[in-house]
Amino acid sequence: MDVDAHISQRVRDLRKARGFRLEDLADSSGVSRSTISAIERKETSPTAAVLNRLADALGVTLAALFSDEPRNTEQQPLARLSDQKVWTDPASGYVRRHVSPAGHASPIELVEVVFPPGKSVAFENVSRRVVTHQQVWLLEGELEITVGKTTWRLQTGDCLAMVLDKHIVFRNAGPKPARYAVALTTLPSN
Repeated sequence: MDVDAHISQRVRDLRKARGFRLEDLADSSGVSRSTISAIERKETSPTAAVLNRLADALGVTLAALFSDEPRNTEQQPLARLSDQKVWTDPASGYVRRHVSPAGHASPIELVEVVFPPGKSVAFENVSRRVVTHQQVWLLEGELEITVGKTTWRLQTGDCLAMVLDKHIVFRNAGPKPARYAVALTTLPSN
């Protein structure tokens, strides 16, 4: 499955559905017009930080860029492993699997991440267009998550709940990959 092609189509479709020109999305996301154009033409694989900024400007979660639009036809509530989209962040090498059934209307999205040792990813969006609640359940390894000014050190089995309204940094300071599950849901912003 070509996840970069899927992301490129989703960004283009969401941008057009909102009536945004490339310049509009660039202005609201802080991502250059040329970068957005290259993403939409499948000429580049965007980093997680860039995708996060685009998702926020489009009023969706990062996970929504990996999912399909809910369909009006009969929805399938089962996501087979072979059908789950897998993407690797070109900057950090973290591997993200969108676990939730594609196109199934649900207030919850599930993601599995395998995060390489010694790597980090920063999500800088502080003000967001959607209120997103997220829980990170560490299945293997260790992980450091900084939310605003507070750093949490997670060990296997720990679960951290947060609202994505502050600067967030994920860092694997351990010697082995960290594997974790993410559950997230969005609420309309006031």
